Amino acid sequence: MMNKLDDYMRFHQLALSVRGQRQQLLASNIANADTPNYKARDIDFGSAMHAALGKTNGAQDLTKTAQAHLSQPGTIAGLPPAYRKEVQGNVDGNTVDMDVERNEFTENALRYEASLTIINMQIKGLLSAIQG
Repeated sequence: MMNKLDDYMRFHQLALSVRGQRQQLLASNIANADTPNYKARDIDFGSAMHAALGKTNGAQDLTKTAQAHLSQPGTIAGLPPAYRKEVQGNVDGNTVDMDVERNEFTENALRYEASLTIINMQIKGLLSAIQG
């Protein structure tokens, strides 16, 4: 029974995890906007979700007892963050464009909230089915 519930919620669980990690990466870019030679990084959400779903639907990894065990550090769903393409260069070598970062941060936050709303609706649907 629990496996069916896990499968029912797995997609949005993974989406929340990947979006949360991406949000940290975008916040790091914003925090380092004035750091000389800092290179902005981001991930492709679609590729990260594909990798995360591939791990859960295909051959399973070894069981992890802690988040840091057996993982490659600095990856999101097993993919390393890529450096963002430079739109306009700065004299100090920093590639953070605050307009791009703020837009990406806001979009990611809205999609995170949408996933939370969907999970909430799924739980309410399960509760109404149980209660009759």
